[in-house]
Order: sequence, then C-alpha cells, then structure tokens
Amino acid sequence: MIVIESKRKKPATILKKYPDAILADVTSGAKDDLVKLSPFYPHGGIPVPFSEGYTATCVEAIWQGLKVFEGADVDTSLFQNDTMKGLKRTVRRFGKPLGHRRGVNGTDLLGYIEARKQIYIPTYRWVLGNKVASIIERMREASRTKTIVLLDYDTNADVENAKKPLSHASLIKAYVEGIYPYGEKKLDATEEASAPTKKSTKKGNNIQLELFNE
Repeated sequence: MIVIESKRKKPATILKKYPDAILADVTSGAKDDLVKLSPFYPHGGIPVPFSEGYTATCVEAIWQGLKVFEGADVDTSLFQNDTMKGLKRTVRRFGKPLGHRRGVNGTDLLGYIEARKQIYIPTYRWVLGNKVASIIERMREASRTKTIVLLDYDTNADVENAKKPLSHASLIKAYVEGIYPYGEKKLDATEEASAPTKKSTKKGNNIQLELFNE
C-alpha cells in the first residue's frame, strides 16, 4: 500500500498512524536515490512536449520554461538548468501569469489545469518510465507487502484542484498502482484499507535504502 503524507510532519506522528511503514522522501531534499523522483532532479534528455528538437534537464524546467507572463514569454534557457535551483519564475518578477504555451513555438496558451494535463503529468510520466523505472519497479513490488509513505511538501492528489499545487508523490502512487491519471483503475477507501501489509523491522531507513537505492 502506498500513502502520501506531508514532509513537514514529524516522522513519529506519521509512524503512529502507519506503524512500521517505510518513510520515503521523494522531494529534492531526499538524501538517497529517491531524490531522482523529484521534478527538480536533472536527469537530462527529457522531451519538451509539443516542441520537436527540444529537451530539458528536469520536469520543473519544462513546467517553468513554458510559462507565459504579462512581462515574459517562454524561457528555453531553463531547459539546461541542472542545478536544481533557480527554476521558479515568479509573479513578482514577471507579472500576472497568462498560461503555459503549448510548445516552445506554439500559438495556444493552456490554462493551469489543462497545462497540468498536457504538460506536467505526461512529462513526469515519461521520467517515471524512462529514467527511474528500476526504482519504480522495486517500489511496486515492496508496496504489495509493506506500507510505503511517500513524503512530499504538497499532498494534493486532485488534478482538477487549481487552488493547490499538484503533489508529484500522488503521481508516483498513480503510476505504481495504475490509477488515474496514469490508469483507469480507482481504489475506494474499503479497498485501500484492506490492502495487505507486512511489518518491517525497526530499521526502516536501512530497508528504504535496500529497496530503492540503485
């Protein structure tokens, strides 16, 4: 079973709710190979949607680079940023956001939710399938007998919710379990609650390293 919790919570609080769970930090602050699941991680060679000939270092570079503001159009220079820093483009600097351009040379501007569906979600899926497939497969196997708690700063799993950033951890869960938006399957609360779990040893961090480090 895979669940999502805020990285801001204390581990003890999470483990009280999910005893013996494996805590898996999938943010850019992760200290092990799970950092590769961060949208900021510079894998390189990621195709930019609707932009033939363009690739980028990371998912966030594409998401930010295709943004259009009142005072700025797309920024392809971000596609080569491999530092995991300086990727955010802010309203304070560029003015009101107008949308995301559908491709570097596209003429259409996508609204926030549509940009999620056409740019962010497909791009992250490409990374999960092409850059971190071995980590995902080990996570899928482990989740059959263990409870894995994915730690993310954002926990919103509703693609249609424009008020909160979309949790990339929710997309990992969706990809591993084959549920929306990466599959048609949807689990209800009863199915989730009845999913098999198995107690791990007390050395949760060691188990995590064995499962997910390459």
